[in-house]
Amino acid sequence: MIELDAFLKVMQEGKGVSKHTLKAYRSDLHSFFTDLAENRGNPKLTDVELHHLRHFLSNLVTEGYARSSIARKAAALRAFFSYSHREGMIPENPAASLKTSSGPRGIPTVLSSEQIEVLFDAMHGNGFINIRDRALFEFLYSTGARVSEACSLTMADLDVEEGIARLMGKGDKERLAALGRYAQEALDEYLPLRAAKAKKERSLHIFLNDRGGPLSDRSVRRILKKRLMEADLPVSISPHSLRHSFATHLLQGGAGLREVQELLGHASVNTTQIYTKISPEQLQEVYLKNHPRARLIPED
Repeated sequence: MIELDAFLKVMQEGKGVSKHTLKAYRSDLHSFFTDLAENRGNPKLTDVELHHLRHFLSNLVTEGYARSSIARKAAALRAFFSYSHREGMIPENPAASLKTSSGPRGIPTVLSSEQIEVLFDAMHGNGFINIRDRALFEFLYSTGARVSEACSLTMADLDVEEGIARLMGKGDKERLAALGRYAQEALDEYLPLRAAKAKKERSLHIFLNDRGGPLSDRSVRRILKKRLMEADLPVSISPHSLRHSFATHLLQGGAGLREVQELLGHASVNTTQIYTKISPEQLQEVYLKNHPRARLIPED
């Protein structure tokens, strides 16, 4: 579809959206137009109306899609039809009044400080793989970087001695991240080994695979799963959980919400506020510790 291809090109080149967002736009809009063709009489783009959009989204509810997934698809529809109307492809924007709610955001998965220690202890050892993995995950936890940001990091973006890394976030927004002492030490040990590997492909990326090429997002997830199994930690933990843990531990340590927002690269502090939520387990612990009628009576 010519209009869809043009929209995606503008999103990529003009708006600078991430490749993950671009992939989601393509998938979500393809699903919508497939539904139009198969179930709605395949109207022309100029004939698409609000009820077509609502039917598509309501069917997703019936099929059991998560509210967050439905909200993402609605956002893709709003972006596409807004673009189409702005460019004069359609006389009216049928998505102008399209509303949906993703519902309350859940509490992110966070590792405790003890789990962090267990994870890194499981990576002790010599050899390129062990040293690289320790540097990689120390970097993710120290900076709160997204996996994509770590994978795209190059030698020009890193100053270990000064403890600074330059990260390129969503929408090509640049920010500086601080390296903690443990991350600096891990990178100091890793970088000489990396240099030897990089010669094979002359790669400028920081984190490399065993063949000397850059690590992919998928590889990082696979590596973490292996390390979690070795540490006897839940394999459901994702690399993004290290970013969640970074933010949560900073706030628990007394950092301000605005400062954490800047370190995470969030456009809005509303996104960062999810880390201020308290889990049911934490609430129960606070209750049992502090409520006078909830405390256990010591045995004689």
